[in-house]
Amino acid sequence: MNIAVITGASSGMGEEFAKQLSSDRFAHIGGPFDEIWLLARSKDKLDSLVNALGKDHFRAVPCDLTDKASVESFAALLSSEKPTVGLLINSAGMGKNGPFLSQSVEETDQAVTLNCRALSEVTRIVLPYMTPKGENATKKDRPRIINIASSAGFLPQPGFAIYAATKSFVISFSRALNVELKEKNITVTCVCPGPCETNFIKVSKSDPNATFTGFKSKFVTTVDKLIPASLRAAGKGKSMLVFGLGQKFLHLASKIVPTNWILFFERKMV
Repeated sequence: MNIAVITGASSGMGEEFAKQLSSDRFAHIGGPFDEIWLLARSKDKLDSLVNALGKDHFRAVPCDLTDKASVESFAALLSSEKPTVGLLINSAGMGKNGPFLSQSVEETDQAVTLNCRALSEVTRIVLPYMTPKGENATKKDRPRIINIASSAGFLPQPGFAIYAATKSFVISFSRALNVELKEKNITVTCVCPGPCETNFIKVSKSDPNATFTGFKSKFVTTVDKLIPASLRAAGKGKSMLVFGLGQKFLHLASKIVPTNWILFFERKMV
């Protein structure tokens, strides 16, 4: 049995990945899949999504990635069923806006645990099951990993310090892992979007009515554009996708403009 695994699948980017993979458009990226496993904390949301997409093709796997016992249960499920994993999408993530000292220890720990430890632990658990399909496997058949990072990871971000730091981890980890796994014919694609129209901004600001404002509002994208582009990049074996013209400019600026200068302008835009 060949499967895809998507974390953070109950909403936002993870949900859109599931919807895109439900069509034949991206079936060649690590597929075709006998099942697509959807991981998230909310069983109700996962069940609803599975019912909408098709019970024969999708499986709800309730899993709290910040809970060690829950992650171990996922590992035990893989060990029991022994599937081949053609595609792993690490899209679970969180962040809180505001000064570092305004955030609780619990909020900081949860962000670091979910964005860094859980992502690397799920990857470690899944990798032994990522083997090319058949002795004559081609480049199209090679397993793939997609890690969702952020353009916030290019530079320090006052007022979003923990989130930006964790996404720097995802970028560095993904790029290094892509090199390490080349000999195993596994590609790792790190996706770095800017602001995206999901519930993320509402959760990060603890405000159900929150929206992107100011300078960031000019660069907001949507999941129906970002996710297909991410799958196409993975299909081509790209190591990184910086999505959006504004984010590409920020990526370039982070390489050539002194960080202190950029931090000065960031403070002016807050």
